[in-house]
Amino acid sequence: MIKQKVAFLGAGSMAEAIISGLLSNKKLTPEQIYVTNRQNKARLSELKELYGVHVNTNHEQIVKSADIIILAMKPAGVKEAVASIRSFTSENQLFISVLAGITTEYLSYLLGHNAPIIRTMPNTSASVGSSATVISPGAYVHDAQLQIAASMFESIGIVKHVKETDLDSLTAIVGSGPAYMYYLFEAMTNTLKELELDEQLGEELLLEMMQGSINLLKATSDSPRTLYESVRSPGGTTEAGLQVLANDDVQRTISTCILRAAARSKEITKEKINNT
Repeated sequence: MIKQKVAFLGAGSMAEAIISGLLSNKKLTPEQIYVTNRQNKARLSELKELYGVHVNTNHEQIVKSADIIILAMKPAGVKEAVASIRSFTSENQLFISVLAGITTEYLSYLLGHNAPIIRTMPNTSASVGSSATVISPGAYVHDAQLQIAASMFESIGIVKHVKETDLDSLTAIVGSGPAYMYYLFEAMTNTLKELELDEQLGEELLLEMMQGSINLLKATSDSPRTLYESVRSPGGTTEAGLQVLANDDVQRTISTCILRAAARSKEITKEKINNT
């Protein structure tokens, strides 16, 4: 169990997912967790009711006594958010960022001192212990601090250590990827009515089909192409469906989607630096 006090600056879905995962895996107790945001008291009350954590809109009270500060606000508001806590922070605190497109170098600039900063990118599957998190240390991070951060995120899924220069690209897959999976699942469930199928039954079968496909991908060394070709038979139903996907170049669309997300992460970095 981690012994430090942890403050979350930001109370959105990502902060909640991490809090839920940390508590359910007994990595932290509710008494060790403090949460603040800009002004949404109703949201803070909701988190207090659900998880029993400390909440307060007074940033000084939340941040000043924390050993670890997790930056979980919207990336667009990072400059104002860090400015609001800067005078209450010190180089003795560990900062962990879950912000897309925000570099450790830029965060050091905003803080105005050489505190250790670790940049991460988890995803909202953290709430069920299934996040795939990438993690990268900034310039002033010691091994022990990196191990603490890794331990926190290992309690909510797998953790991979990467170069910070790869984080923008990986954000498009790790951070944004779940949204694209849900989008595809929605597309499949939307066809249930058209097929005049029971929606509850159809969704249960679709979920099991998707989980089974993931399990097979993990269990085999075969390529995805080999796997879908093994389902295809000449003149059959799978071939008919795959032909539609090929005609619409769906694979290229998905690739373009991921590439655009990665580019956006890099754009966020440039925008923040230019507006400093």
